[in-house]
Amino acid sequence: MRAHCFQHEPFEGMAALETWLRNKKFEISYTHFFESDQIPSLDSIDWLIVMGGSMSVNDENEFPWLKKEKEFVRECIKKGKVVIGICLGSQMIANSLGSQVYKNEHKEIGWFPIHKMNSFKSKLFEDFPNEITVFHWHGETFDLPDGAELIASSEACKHQIFTINDKVIGFQCHLETTDESLISLSDNCRAELKINPFIQSEMQMITDEKKYSSKMHDAFFKILEKI
Repeated sequence: MRAHCFQHEPFEGMAALETWLRNKKFEISYTHFFESDQIPSLDSIDWLIVMGGSMSVNDENEFPWLKKEKEFVRECIKKGKVVIGICLGSQMIANSLGSQVYKNEHKEIGWFPIHKMNSFKSKLFEDFPNEITVFHWHGETFDLPDGAELIASSEACKHQIFTINDKVIGFQCHLETTDESLISLSDNCRAELKINPFIQSEMQMITDEKKYSSKMHDAFFKILEKI
């Protein structure tokens, strides 16, 4: 299997997701949009992974490659590829399918619980915990695209996880987070850590990583195994 990663920031890679892909013997390739906007042919990949970033999907004037990226995401979905979007990536999926992305009422940064919806048809999330604490770092949200099932919400953000036909999955939260990726994100985005009820201190985030990451990764990998 061949996975291609769209990475928007040098400090925001796939973390635990990359380890899982390598353990499953995926061939992995990358587009680093902070260096080049070269993207692969549709026929050369099976999975597309769209990672996070500090920009908005609405920043096309500042980052012209966003249009090209959205077109490719849309084509991957049409062709039945597996498409996984994380944070900005989930917003990219939604926007590429015609949904609006906009500022959320609250920034959500740190370890906070998400809650599974009571009713959906997806088989991928049958065994997903009813409540699980996961990592967040986002300030925007989105309208659900047509045909999407909402899987999980948090107190600060309604649209945390969605899926379309169990081939397209948007994670507003960061189930891939590791100690190393958390520190890298904090080092580069520390200015956003202005404490409020939905923003933890850097020390609290690092402390909570040791409590919550193992269970979070287990839940994440069980989803990936079913795709």
